[in-house]
Amino acid sequence: MSTAAHEVRRNPVVQVLGRVGMVFYGGVHIIIAWLAAQVVLGDTGEQTDSKGALAEISQTTAGPVLLWALTVGLFLFAAWQFIEGIAGYNYVSKPRKRLYKRIGAGARGITGTAIAIGALQFAMGEGSTDSTGKQQELTAKVLALPYGQVLVGAVAVGILVIAVVILRKGVKRSFEQDLDMDSLPDGSRRWVERVGRIGWIGKGLAYAVIGGLVGLAAVNADPEQSGGMDKALHTVADQPYGVLLLAVIAFGLAAFGVYCFLAAKAHRD
Repeated sequence: MSTAAHEVRRNPVVQVLGRVGMVFYGGVHIIIAWLAAQVVLGDTGEQTDSKGALAEISQTTAGPVLLWALTVGLFLFAAWQFIEGIAGYNYVSKPRKRLYKRIGAGARGITGTAIAIGALQFAMGEGSTDSTGKQQELTAKVLALPYGQVLVGAVAVGILVIAVVILRKGVKRSFEQDLDMDSLPDGSRRWVERVGRIGWIGKGLAYAVIGGLVGLAAVNADPEQSGGMDKALHTVADQPYGVLLLAVIAFGLAAFGVYCFLAAKAHRD
């Protein structure tokens, strides 16, 4: 299986389609950043997550076409990431570090699949933006289980660990190890470094807030305190100086989207 996965991964068609999908993945982050910016400007009704982004796309004139393209693109990106998770990052010499990178690719594959399914639902006219309500309903079910608070707390810790990993990737600029800088136009390396750094840190901050909310839900046994990206960003906006922090996160998510465009071209084979 591993040999077959290596052969599939090296296929030029798979590489091209996966990179095209990464552009769509970056586009979703830019739309989420734009929605978060609307909250900064006072429109608290905006849904600041992938479902909100899909809903925003569906309301445009070319919405149906874009949603179908997004569905295909994100499934391609997810498939590429799953393949990378099985057989990628062979240029990383340390086995443990290679394993971590493959796990990260698998996680991105799951995220890409989830957004692709959401895009498909919107394309078929069955999409829903009630992601916070579903998150809280799921949290309530888990809290009702024996040791439910412990389970929710473990999820919170897991999300916070992911946040730290993402933040560390931005602070230490370790994302550069996955890029072939020589494939980028002359003079653009510094911009890629800056955009990537801001993007990974901004996304890490968003995950940290989500983990904090899930942690509060575990401590207080209150599912209404939990939530995903939308709940997290609106909660930030409601805090003292929260609008400033939300603006920083929105800028970071936009930068991450731009980084995805650049990484789609420069990602190592």
